[in-house]
Amino acid sequence: MRKKGLTILTVLLALALVIAGCGGKSDNSSSSSGSNANTSSSEGNSGSGNSGGSSGDSGGEVVEITLNGWGASPEEEQLLTETLEEFMKKYPNIKVKYEVISEQYMDVIKTRLIGGQAGDVFYLDSSEAEALFDQNVLEPLNGYITDEFDIADFEEPLLNAFKGADGNYYGFPKDMSTLVLFYNKKHFEEAGLSEPPKTWDELREYAKILTKDGRYGLGVAPELARQMFMIKAFGGEVVDAEGKAVFDSPEALQGLQLVIDQHLIDKTSVQPTEVGAGWGGEMFGQEKVSMVIEGNWAIPYLDNNFPDLEYGTAEVPTVNGKKGTMAFTVAYVMNKQSKHKQEAWKLIEFLTGKEGMKIWTSKGFALPTRKSVAAELGYDKDEYRAAIVAGSAYATPWQVGKYGPLIINNFNNQFVSAFLGEQSLEDAMKKAVETANKEIEAMQ
Repeated sequence: MRKKGLTILTVLLALALVIAGCGGKSDNSSSSSGSNANTSSSEGNSGSGNSGGSSGDSGGEVVEITLNGWGASPEEEQLLTETLEEFMKKYPNIKVKYEVISEQYMDVIKTRLIGGQAGDVFYLDSSEAEALFDQNVLEPLNGYITDEFDIADFEEPLLNAFKGADGNYYGFPKDMSTLVLFYNKKHFEEAGLSEPPKTWDELREYAKILTKDGRYGLGVAPELARQMFMIKAFGGEVVDAEGKAVFDSPEALQGLQLVIDQHLIDKTSVQPTEVGAGWGGEMFGQEKVSMVIEGNWAIPYLDNNFPDLEYGTAEVPTVNGKKGTMAFTVAYVMNKQSKHKQEAWKLIEFLTGKEGMKIWTSKGFALPTRKSVAAELGYDKDEYRAAIVAGSAYATPWQVGKYGPLIINNFNNQFVSAFLGEQSLEDAMKKAVETANKEIEAMQ
């Protein structure tokens, strides 16, 4: 049923865009009729407008645009409110209506895109981006970019997460986190360890020393979102150019086997459920593990729930002599059916520009995707966040192709089984790849 639903959704999205295309150029002209068209820098970007006008106004008329996003903490909601208020002060002719989609965000967005009800601008997670690129529902943004926008200021892996195969950018990342190594300073001191491990071999040796008295050296999340960089460490890939699963290659298995062996042979690592915890941050905070690989979200959690915990962060140890980590990022994208594209671009330009990003990331709940903003706010030298910022230059973005859900589900189901010793890693990954690819073929 799931496969059939995905196929129907694809067809409906395509039909919706064909219908919308009948109005074609009138939509693309935006309500900013006085703006100059400039499509020369964007191949196939029909009707995209130059953002050169200072306000993108419509002869003084106030234009309302809608921003769709998901809910966040009260502190983050306040920061977004402040950012949007600053935008509306700068562009008084543009009113932004922020609509929160609290549950099943992507399902709702896709449904609204079909029905022509999606916001002018909306959040898009990197893991969902590739599936929408092919549906012709996102406005390509190359034709809107100016030199002042300074696209080179973004960390390249984060920027490229929203770049289509056609060379167009379909969104710009609003914030990010990478994975880093959290380590318990007290445990390290007691074990005579003066600094965090630099290589994966060192990490395994550290874990052996730290595993004692019912405590484990390393906490592990046995899922693709946390293990993808291990697949790439020896030259493996998760999917091929057609989106088919290929993570059962010898190169992919070589990296994943390190994770399996540490759990089953060394017996120095553990997943949260094995120690009665809900996630990595919790088992680390409870001191059931001495090290864990987590992201920026763990910092406020630990500070609020375990204020006496003495911990540090460091870049993830190198694997096979290579730096690697995961990057989790979300972009602002423009609905191709928007009737106010100039105003929608102004909003994206401000929110992902230096001014808006500085406001949004000023408290450290979210971290900037622009190098200059990270430096200005001091995150590149922050005691806990410097390692997170450093990783963004070489991280692997969390995205696994247009058939992402099928790939992720099959990998996770079988990898956990191998992690628990129920079957060999080779058998598990072979089974996962075969099942995923059969499901993909059934959708085509």
